[in-house]
Amino acid sequence: MRIFLTPIVALAFLFAWKSAAGAFHLDIYEPRVPPELLEEIQDLDNPYPATLARIKAGREIYFGKGLCVACHGDDGRGVKLPGHPPRDFTDLKWQEIRTDGEFMWVLRNGSPGTEMPVRIGKVISEEEGWNVTHFIRTFVQSKN
Repeated sequence: MRIFLTPIVALAFLFAWKSAAGAFHLDIYEPRVPPELLEEIQDLDNPYPATLARIKAGREIYFGKGLCVACHGDDGRGVKLPGHPPRDFTDLKWQEIRTDGEFMWVLRNGSPGTEMPVRIGKVISEEEGWNVTHFIRTFVQSKN
Protein backbone atom coordinates (compact mmCIF):
# COMPACT_ATOMS: atom_id res chain seq x y z
CA MET A 1 0.00 0.00 0.00
CA ARG A 2 2.85 2.38 0.78
CA ILE A 3 4.20 2.05 -2.77
CA PHE A 4 0.94 3.46 -4.16
CA LEU A 5 0.63 6.22 -1.58
CA THR A 6 3.77 8.09 -2.64
CA PRO A 7 2.86 8.34 -6.36
CA ILE A 8 -0.72 9.31 -5.47
CA VAL A 9 0.47 12.06 -3.11
CA ALA A 10 2.98 13.26 -5.71
CA LEU A 11 0.30 13.32 -8.40
CA ALA A 12 -2.09 15.22 -6.13
CA PHE A 13 0.63 17.78 -5.33
CA LEU A 14 1.45 18.22 -9.02
CA PHE A 15 -2.23 18.74 -9.88
CA ALA A 16 -2.69 21.27 -7.07
CA TRP A 17 0.47 23.15 -8.11
CA LYS A 18 -0.58 23.26 -11.78
CA SER A 19 -4.06 24.52 -10.80
CA ALA A 20 -2.58 27.25 -8.62
CA ALA A 21 -0.16 28.30 -11.36
CA GLY A 22 -2.99 28.49 -13.89
CA ALA A 23 -5.00 30.74 -11.58
CA PHE A 24 -2.08 33.05 -10.75
CA HIS A 25 -3.86 36.17 -12.03
CA LEU A 26 -7.39 36.16 -10.68
CA ASP A 27 -7.84 39.79 -11.77
CA ILE A 28 -7.31 40.08 -15.53
CA TYR A 29 -6.43 43.76 -15.10
CA GLU A 30 -3.63 43.06 -12.60
CA PRO A 31 -0.27 44.26 -13.97
CA ARG A 32 2.09 41.48 -14.99
CA VAL A 33 5.15 43.60 -14.24
CA PRO A 34 6.57 43.06 -10.73
CA PRO A 35 5.45 45.88 -8.39
CA GLU A 36 9.01 47.11 -7.77
CA LEU A 37 9.48 47.72 -11.54
CA LEU A 38 5.98 48.88 -12.46
CA GLU A 39 6.45 52.66 -12.29
CA GLU A 40 9.68 52.56 -14.31
CA ILE A 41 8.19 50.22 -16.94
CA GLN A 42 5.00 52.27 -17.24
CA ASP A 43 7.14 55.30 -18.10
CA LEU A 44 8.64 53.57 -21.16
CA ASP A 45 7.23 55.08 -24.33
CA ASN A 46 7.17 53.43 -27.71
CA PRO A 47 10.15 55.01 -29.51
CA TYR A 48 8.50 54.52 -32.90
CA PRO A 49 5.52 56.54 -34.16
CA ALA A 50 2.29 54.67 -34.89
CA THR A 51 2.50 55.00 -38.66
CA LEU A 52 0.52 52.84 -41.07
CA ALA A 53 3.79 51.17 -42.12
CA ARG A 54 4.64 50.23 -38.51
CA ILE A 55 1.12 48.99 -37.80
CA LYS A 56 1.28 46.87 -40.97
CA ALA A 57 4.69 45.51 -39.91
CA GLY A 58 3.24 44.70 -36.48
CA ARG A 59 0.32 42.90 -38.12
CA GLU A 60 2.76 40.76 -40.10
CA ILE A 61 4.58 39.81 -36.88
CA TYR A 62 1.27 39.08 -35.08
CA PHE A 63 0.06 36.74 -37.82
CA GLY A 64 3.52 35.44 -38.74
CA LYS A 65 6.71 34.64 -36.88
CA GLY A 66 5.56 36.21 -33.59
CA LEU A 67 2.92 33.45 -33.34
CA CYS A 68 0.61 35.83 -31.44
CA VAL A 69 -2.43 34.70 -33.45
CA ALA A 70 -2.11 31.14 -32.11
CA CYS A 71 -3.34 32.20 -28.67
CA HIS A 72 -4.86 35.66 -29.16
CA GLY A 73 -6.80 34.75 -32.31
CA ASP A 74 -7.48 36.48 -35.61
CA ASP A 75 -9.65 39.08 -33.92
CA GLY A 76 -7.48 39.60 -30.80
CA ARG A 77 -10.15 38.31 -28.40
CA GLY A 78 -8.11 35.27 -27.35
CA VAL A 79 -8.82 31.64 -28.09
CA LYS A 80 -10.16 29.22 -25.51
CA LEU A 81 -7.24 27.23 -24.12
CA PRO A 82 -6.73 25.24 -20.91
CA GLY A 83 -5.27 27.22 -18.02
CA HIS A 84 -5.11 31.01 -17.84
CA PRO A 85 -7.04 32.54 -20.78
CA PRO A 86 -5.02 34.53 -23.31
CA ARG A 87 -5.29 38.31 -23.14
CA ASP A 88 -8.31 39.81 -24.95
CA PHE A 89 -6.81 42.73 -26.86
CA THR A 90 -10.29 44.09 -27.67
CA ASP A 91 -10.89 44.86 -23.98
CA LEU A 92 -11.10 48.66 -23.83
CA LYS A 93 -10.42 48.81 -20.09
CA TRP A 94 -7.22 46.76 -20.46
CA GLN A 95 -6.10 48.91 -23.41
CA GLU A 96 -6.65 52.07 -21.35
CA ILE A 97 -4.83 50.98 -18.18
CA ARG A 98 -1.86 49.03 -19.57
CA THR A 99 0.97 50.98 -21.16
CA ASP A 100 3.15 50.13 -24.16
CA GLY A 101 6.06 49.75 -21.74
CA GLU A 102 4.16 47.09 -19.79
CA PHE A 103 3.30 45.24 -22.96
CA MET A 104 6.94 45.26 -23.99
CA TRP A 105 7.95 43.94 -20.57
CA VAL A 106 5.67 40.94 -21.16
CA LEU A 107 7.14 40.40 -24.64
CA ARG A 108 10.64 40.44 -23.08
CA ASN A 109 9.86 38.36 -19.98
CA GLY A 110 6.72 36.35 -20.66
CA SER A 111 3.78 36.54 -18.27
CA PRO A 112 4.31 34.61 -15.04
CA GLY A 113 1.33 32.42 -14.18
CA THR A 114 0.21 32.20 -17.81
CA GLU A 115 1.32 30.40 -20.94
CA MET A 116 2.66 33.65 -22.48
CA PRO A 117 6.29 32.94 -23.44
CA VAL A 118 9.22 35.28 -23.99
CA ARG A 119 9.06 36.62 -27.56
CA ILE A 120 11.74 39.34 -27.81
CA GLY A 121 15.16 37.85 -28.32
CA LYS A 122 13.68 34.44 -29.12
CA VAL A 123 11.49 34.97 -32.19
CA ILE A 124 11.20 38.73 -32.70
CA SER A 125 13.42 41.78 -32.28
CA GLU A 126 12.89 44.75 -30.00
CA GLU A 127 11.74 46.92 -32.91
CA GLU A 128 9.33 44.21 -34.05
CA GLY A 129 7.95 44.11 -30.51
CA TRP A 130 7.21 47.84 -30.60
CA ASN A 131 5.56 47.39 -34.01
CA VAL A 132 3.32 44.56 -32.80
CA THR A 133 2.37 46.78 -29.85
CA HIS A 134 1.10 49.37 -32.32
CA PHE A 135 -0.90 46.69 -34.13
CA ILE A 136 -2.42 45.32 -30.91
CA ARG A 137 -3.65 48.81 -30.07
CA THR A 138 -5.80 48.67 -33.24
CA PHE A 139 -7.97 45.82 -31.90
CA VAL A 140 -9.99 48.23 -29.76
CA GLN A 141 -10.67 50.46 -32.78
CA SER A 142 -11.95 47.50 -34.81
CA LYS A 143 -14.01 45.83 -32.04
CA ASN A 144 -17.38 47.02 -33.31
